[in-house]
Amino acid sequence: MGRLVRSYDFAAQLFGSGLELLQFVALDRIACVITDVAMPGMNGFVLYETLRARGFDKPVIFMTGFAEEGSEQRALAAGAACFLRKPFQDTDIIRCIELALLTHRGEPPT
Repeated sequence: MGRLVRSYDFAAQLFGSGLELLQFVALDRIACVITDVAMPGMNGFVLYETLRARGFDKPVIFMTGFAEEGSEQRALAAGAACFLRKPFQDTDIIRCIELALLTHRGEPPT
């Protein structure tokens, strides 16, 4: 994922877990988070809720390889910028990132 994002001229910082992201000292410098719904230790929803509770207001994009009923609705209702089901095309995640960043900055999508 990092290589793909960087190939479109976005900076990318990869974390091994949700907890590792939460311990990152420069969290305020992150423009967008991409998280999997199913992760060991902390799922994407818990990560999202913890980020929001800490005042992190940047866009969060969810992805999943599992078709758990209601997960997409739950993520979008909570304010997720995008929800992708694996497998997806490279352009799908890039478009989600672009739209999330534009929307967060208050710019209209192109």
